[in-house]
Amino acid sequence: MQQRIYDSRTQDVVDFVPREAGRVGLYVCGPTVQSAPHIGHLRSALVYDQMRRWFEASGLEVSLIRNVTDIDDKILDNARIAREAGGSEEWWALAYRVERDFTAAYDAIGVLPPTYEPRATANIREMVELIELLIERGHAYRAADGSASVYFDTASWPEYGALTRQRREQMEDAADSEPVGKRDPRDFALWKASRESEPATASWPSPWGAGRPGWHIECSAMATRYLGTEFDIHGGGLDLRFPHHENELAQSSAAGHGFARHWIHNGLVNTGGQKMSKSLGNSLFAHDLLAQTRPIVLRYFLGSAHYRSVLEFSETSLTEASAAFERIEGFVARATERSGAAPEPGALPQAFVDAMLDDFAVPQALAALHEAVRAGNTAIDADDAEGLRVRAGEVIAMLRVLGLDPADPVWRASAAAGAGAAAEGALDALVGALIAQRAEARANKDFATSDAIRDRLQAAGIALEDRQNGTGWSLA
Repeated sequence: MQQRIYDSRTQDVVDFVPREAGRVGLYVCGPTVQSAPHIGHLRSALVYDQMRRWFEASGLEVSLIRNVTDIDDKILDNARIAREAGGSEEWWALAYRVERDFTAAYDAIGVLPPTYEPRATANIREMVELIELLIERGHAYRAADGSASVYFDTASWPEYGALTRQRREQMEDAADSEPVGKRDPRDFALWKASRESEPATASWPSPWGAGRPGWHIECSAMATRYLGTEFDIHGGGLDLRFPHHENELAQSSAAGHGFARHWIHNGLVNTGGQKMSKSLGNSLFAHDLLAQTRPIVLRYFLGSAHYRSVLEFSETSLTEASAAFERIEGFVARATERSGAAPEPGALPQAFVDAMLDDFAVPQALAALHEAVRAGNTAIDADDAEGLRVRAGEVIAMLRVLGLDPADPVWRASAAAGAGAAAEGALDALVGALIAQRAEARANKDFATSDAIRDRLQAAGIALEDRQNGTGWSLA
């Protein structure tokens, strides 16, 4: 059976044949590192990790490029807001700190590191060169107001809208820049002129003047730098189809590049029947999820739905996922005890293989896994040593493809990190309670109690720092 994938551009399931025999080039839009990672980020990263692992299990060499958008309006805005509130963190420090949070979250749920993870700020030259090419080919122009801004001329590209099957006149105005100096409100920014209100460190020289790249040009430039002007698959969340991926496709095609042969988009996450979003205040942050359950169980849950479907999260989701995965772990433990050694991976069941070849149908693959567990438990009960060996081998082989092998050292590291995070959270809660008691005592002018609390914390190795917006603490 041939590998089949759902191509978002053709809106059909098609045969997947790598551009280069034996190799797959996969570009995935990574995070804009503006704030802490949430469940949607984890789900998206995990989807492409599953695909990558399956391709590699099929004997293919995978080059997975997942970028980091470390310069963006939202990053600059968040850094500015924090500084106006009394903070001192620069935008680039915020971006790096949040990037590390993302990496830690990905590592915790066993997402393999990408082949390479380019940062936007490290590829400015490639972006400028691509913009120059678009101007040369008549598909981009400098802003009419004389600023350094450069826009993509959407009217110059008849195929604009091909990815999302929209007509240009029906599209929303580009929201990534002011309409000043544009030929058309739908034209999107390739290069944004520097502003007096923005830090000088967020600006680079260009043939048009100082400024910074637009969001869409970043991914086009990084994808082609590391995978070439034509590659196999471009992936990302469903929310990126428009305008981000539509604009990527337009500008790259207008530059004369074949760009992505196939487009894949993963579904979003709902909480309580609603799409998760910051505006609704229903975001589920990675650190909170990792504090609620084991990382391997979180991975099992996040990967349990078909990648194109909406993932529904409820109060019972992690409990149900834990119960399901514990049945798998229980069988592996029984098989190890009965045979006297940990099971070795065997052949993948055909049902599992067929499921993964059919557009990465992980729910059906998990059904094959649980069927092998049931058959394995039956073999144990029947004292069927050979049957047990075969079924246990199938189970381990499937778990490894899915990144869920309990014996993988990554889960020991994640468990240790989780324990450390839990201990840190408990300490923060305890110290926070004492700080609150101290604040109340000071408000009541009970300085003896206030000093006593401070001294108790200091004796425990905890230093307090009274600030304008409250009291902070650190390990002395």
